[in-house]
Amino acid sequence: MLDAVVVGAGPNGLTAAVELARRGFSVAVFEAQGTVGGGARTEELTLPGFRHDPCSAAHPLGINSPAFRHLPLERYGLEWLHPGLPMAHPFLDGSAAVLSRSVGETAASFGARDAGAYRRLVERFLPRWDTLARDFMSLPLTALPRDPVTLARFGLVGLPPSTWLMRRFRDEKAKTLFAGLVAHVMAPLGGFATGAIGLVFALAAHARGWPVARGGSQSISDALAAYLKDLGGTVHTDYEVKRLDDLPPARAYVFDTSPTALARIAGLGNHYANYRYGPGVFKLDYALDGPVPWTAEAPRSAGTVQIGADSAEIGAALDAASGAGRAPERPFLITVQPSVVDPGRAPVGKHVFWAYGHVPNGWTGDLTDAVERQLERFAPGFRDRVLARATAGPPELAARNANYVGGDIASGAVSGLQLLLRPKLSLFPYSTPHPAVFICSSATPPGPGVHGMSGHNAAKAVWRRLRQT
Repeated sequence: MLDAVVVGAGPNGLTAAVELARRGFSVAVFEAQGTVGGGARTEELTLPGFRHDPCSAAHPLGINSPAFRHLPLERYGLEWLHPGLPMAHPFLDGSAAVLSRSVGETAASFGARDAGAYRRLVERFLPRWDTLARDFMSLPLTALPRDPVTLARFGLVGLPPSTWLMRRFRDEKAKTLFAGLVAHVMAPLGGFATGAIGLVFALAAHARGWPVARGGSQSISDALAAYLKDLGGTVHTDYEVKRLDDLPPARAYVFDTSPTALARIAGLGNHYANYRYGPGVFKLDYALDGPVPWTAEAPRSAGTVQIGADSAEIGAALDAASGAGRAPERPFLITVQPSVVDPGRAPVGKHVFWAYGHVPNGWTGDLTDAVERQLERFAPGFRDRVLARATAGPPELAARNANYVGGDIASGAVSGLQLLLRPKLSLFPYSTPHPAVFICSSATPPGPGVHGMSGHNAAKAVWRRLRQT
């Protein structure tokens, strides 16, 4: 009998398996797809030689993850590459705000009236970032806070809606960039704790940047899987699990799946019936004949580029996708240009480019024209650079990754109490009614992102249970 079986070989499932194997437990991982990775994969989606990331591409939470930073993933091929700028946000007048490793450079890009306000906002937390990140990403009861005072101060700033926090700024550049940071988790700007979301992304950039993984996001998953195998664990791909009886006997079963899939497989009935899924995304991967022709200079060297004319346009796009149930006419776009810093991702002189906009959950339309019209506003001539494109709306994303229910790449609505207390209102979110079954996916705290912390936290609950029995 194995000590633990993990279902799903995404970053969280692999991290949970590694943490258990490091403590001497026998572990096997079962993955339905032909390769490991979940949301951290790399494939040739358009043309030969163009290596795209079907989901995650830039990794501010990955390089800042307390779990990843204590694993020897560099020995197994993971190398973080830092673009000239972590992120840029261009405007229609040809200027841009930036999120730089330097607080001063970032503040200066907002203009004199908001530079001081931004410095005061982030500089109080930046010296304690590592401890704050560990406390923030380990909640709830997986570890006692190391710095409860700083965590409480962060909560006072971050728990109100981001619209409250943005009142600190007087001009549109700072407000727009911060609104875009919040939109990375597809949460309406007026939602509970959305200020914390934007602040975490900003602090992560100043602390360690927003890198890409050399060769693509698959490198993260491959490094975790290789380390697991060296620890004695096993990985089985092309193995779809429909019920617990499909798995070998084990003392614990850990699921890197959606809550609804877990309930179906483990026979938990309606245990997660009230779990809410959020907006979906419409994703495009491009093979380009050259770099994106941004009008502004800053985006040309940035790894990530946010696209939205102002905070009102961003807010309207989020409201349309999450509240009104329709695709926005001018979608807010998150784009990543990995080949700016990793030229090996495309043939010489060519580039890969990644973009998505928010749409209602399960939406079946085509957002390609709206996305490209939006890009042309900030990069005239973009369409002329397109050699090939691969599109994926909510149905295609859900077919590729069963955790993305309705195209929701956050594995659950990141709004209301579900932002912090997911997948149920419980002090023990990784446990289930079945004493041997646990959940470790992005549906659990700290939520979406390639950081492995949901798997790390769940592994703690599992090994405590194994030691008791």
